Amino acid sequence: MSPHDLPTCTAFDGHALIASGPLADVALAVKRLLDRHPARTPTILDDGTGQPVEIDFRGSADEVLGRLQPPADSDAPRGAGRPRLGVVAREVTLLPRHWYWLNSQPGGASVTLRKLVEDARRNGSAKDRARLAGEAADRFMSVVAGDLAGYEEASRALWRGDRDAFNRHTRGWPKDVREHARRLAAIARDAQADAG
Repeated sequence: MSPHDLPTCTAFDGHALIASGPLADVALAVKRLLDRHPARTPTILDDGTGQPVEIDFRGSADEVLGRLQPPADSDAPRGAGRPRLGVVAREVTLLPRHWYWLNSQPGGASVTLRKLVEDARRNGSAKDRARLAGEAADRFMSVVAGDLAGYEEASRALWRGDRDAFNRHTRGWPKDVREHARRLAAIARDAQADAG
């Protein structure tokens, strides 16, 4: 996996769009901004979740890109899991009957859990996708537009799927914020329509 295969995201400096696209491209754009204006505090959000993306901008552009993913080879002692494949050991709390069933499956608990998660991801319901798209749009608006007039009304319109009201309440927002919020809201509306 290269840095360009990582999720898409969007970066804002206040209400001004810095960049939107693959994480590596956005990171480089933000790095250029910070090299010119080190006191700035840009916000980077994952487009799929609306969650903040934390990047260490110290050093050169190549060093920043190199930190976007964990190193492929490390001399550090390895714990459980298969780090080269991206497998990370974490704690899962289940009832004894769940552990019994998992351990009785071919491949054991870990293989069975991975298969269950992959099946759920493949067959995820349209309602889940609609909820996630709405949450991503709402988080973006909360972080970047939460101080703007009409934010609360726009958020309510987003969850109702009311495009006209959403557009009316975002009309006075700065252009970059308005356009990105409307793009995310359209994705959420499309997902809601698919959910029926």
